[in-house]
Amino acid sequence: MLRFANSYLLYLLCVLPALIVFYVLAFRSKRRAMERFGSLELMKKLSRNTSPRRQAAKIALILMAIFVIIFAVGRPQIGTKIEEVKREGVDVLVAIDVSKSMLARDVPPSRLDKAKHEVESFIARLRGDRIGLIAFSGVAFVQCPLTLDYGAAKIFLDIMTPDLIPVPGTALGLAIQKAIETFDQQERKHKVLVLITDGEDHGDEVMKFAEEAERQGIVIYTVGVGSPQGEPIPETTTSGFKKDRQGEVVISKLDEFTLEKIALQTGGKYFRASGGEEELDKIYDEISRMEKKELGSFQFSQFEDRFQYLLIVALVLLVVEFVFPDRIKVKREWRGRFM
Repeated sequence: MLRFANSYLLYLLCVLPALIVFYVLAFRSKRRAMERFGSLELMKKLSRNTSPRRQAAKIALILMAIFVIIFAVGRPQIGTKIEEVKREGVDVLVAIDVSKSMLARDVPPSRLDKAKHEVESFIARLRGDRIGLIAFSGVAFVQCPLTLDYGAAKIFLDIMTPDLIPVPGTALGLAIQKAIETFDQQERKHKVLVLITDGEDHGDEVMKFAEEAERQGIVIYTVGVGSPQGEPIPETTTSGFKKDRQGEVVISKLDEFTLEKIALQTGGKYFRASGGEEELDKIYDEISRMEKKELGSFQFSQFEDRFQYLLIVALVLLVVEFVFPDRIKVKREWRGRFM
């Protein structure tokens, strides 16, 4: 199996047609200069020891050397060994509250931005665990299914905003229910739900879903984002704050009591989001101590560089071009003193 480690450098091959055009124009310019200097036939006789064919051959050697050098800097590699690597870990779903209350700025730059930044750091620490994302506000849906592709998970994380779900509210119970449906219901372990929210549940029977999660073997870790004192919710369309029907500014407060109950029900823990972002590190440490399961395998190919051989070929071509003369010996016949 052949591949190029620096495949983008192969675009340098586009230089070759330009060089060919340059040499063709140079030859034509030289011919026109000879015609201006004198008769073309006379000039050919005066320069009989110069071989145009040999000059063209030397240019061809230079172009071939450049061609080979470009392939060499592209670092051609050949696969020499294929290994099968098995991954072990647990299934982790991260449910992120994207309701309007997560726009409050008591946790700078905002509750939602803080949550997303922490989740991105959390994903970067995973080693072999499958990760999935759930977005919820008044309803919940799977933003990213369980996957080992951490790069794809980060892409889905970036586009999570309050505009993602038009239904207002913070239905923690629906987020837990969606997680139950997403996990493999044939298993009773290896399942973790990280619930990140300000905890203001606008739904009913959240503890009923927490109890069902416990029966399904799901361990829920809750992370509270915000402050118990509360913070006004900024309006996205104006510079003011959200108000209720009576015209009073709505204050969104962190409901730690509900989040603690959910975590304790399933054997997990509750953490409040901090500036040092230690809470998700602690959750990762908890997950790393859990029993692992095999989550699949993939084939890994080892590659070895082969550019050295191309450089040797290029060097040989340049040496040949250097020692190859562009002049030939012309035998002169004696035709007398005045001939």
